[in-house]
Amino acid sequence: MSHRGHLVLLPPNRVWRTYPGGATLDRFARKPDPQDSHFAEDWIGSVTRAKNPGRDEIYEGVSQVQIAGQQHDFRALVESDADYFLGAAHVAQHGPTPLLLVKFLDSAIRLHFQCHPSPQFAQKFLDSPSGKTEAYHILGVREGVTDPYFYMGFQNPPTPEQLKHWIETQDIAALESCFEKIPVKPGDTFLIPGGFPHALGEGVFMVEIQEPTDFAVRYEFERAGFVLPEVARFMGRDIDFALSLINFNRYSRASIERDYRCRPAKRRALASNSWQEELIGPDQTPCFRVRKTYLKDRVTKAEDSFYIGIITSGVCDLHVGGTTHRLGCYDKFFCPAGLGPLTIEPQPDTEILECYPPF
Repeated sequence: MSHRGHLVLLPPNRVWRTYPGGATLDRFARKPDPQDSHFAEDWIGSVTRAKNPGRDEIYEGVSQVQIAGQQHDFRALVESDADYFLGAAHVAQHGPTPLLLVKFLDSAIRLHFQCHPSPQFAQKFLDSPSGKTEAYHILGVREGVTDPYFYMGFQNPPTPEQLKHWIETQDIAALESCFEKIPVKPGDTFLIPGGFPHALGEGVFMVEIQEPTDFAVRYEFERAGFVLPEVARFMGRDIDFALSLINFNRYSRASIERDYRCRPAKRRALASNSWQEELIGPDQTPCFRVRKTYLKDRVTKAEDSFYIGIITSGVCDLHVGGTTHRLGCYDKFFCPAGLGPLTIEPQPDTEILECYPPF
């Protein structure tokens, strides 16, 4: 059966990480005993391999997807018909791979203090077209967590010499003193550019939208009893390399709120009671785009490229190619560039987060 003319459904694709979490994802999967583990993330519509030292022989990160009831390796599928899945313009500019990685992330603890390379740093020093600029779209907070937050940018910047000493001695209190908590709540969206030191707080469930790499330097070596092997700390390099990609400028909480919170703007009406908002566009970053569609009417719509859709509220029927798919909250799908118009019928109201590649 041809893969053309069908929606691509995205089953769970759990990926091992160095921190615990994922009980929320277990509940979505209706597991009888939801638990936190090192499978704290779900990589959605991914063609990116996860970099997990000690697990190099395990093929993880790349999604196994479903089309018309058949399972496919998503990387091989996209490469087999890149113009259809990604669009000829995307392939001409970026090659036969989607320049996008989307994840569910469910944190049981505060994550490691870490930093990712910017695109410019990655191109210059890592022989990669992509760094790891990312965005957080907050979906929920665990019961009992009264102060959900993340750290981003230095509010009290150290000197490189101070930071190097604190990393070498693992002075966690000193590392944490560089930050002030940035409060978050469901519905918030923040952009975290490459080069910004950061750490997500405990108990936060979110969608992470990012450039398609697994680059990270972690300057905190132990979390929840797991000690990072040396090769996983600074991407196999030394501490001076890790320091070289960190932005040491001061960013007040007010400047983070002003410059890096992504405020929705209505993009277009879709029907009398349905519309689409832009959460992240080219004014915020050239690395990816994020929109949200609110549906109270049956709508037929087409977009300007492929995208990954996540149902974030409600239930809907998606009609395409004579087939109807009923999707519920936190179900996911990939809409190929060549699919054409998609008809969505909310039951009765639906919200869909839509993640797009760069223009």
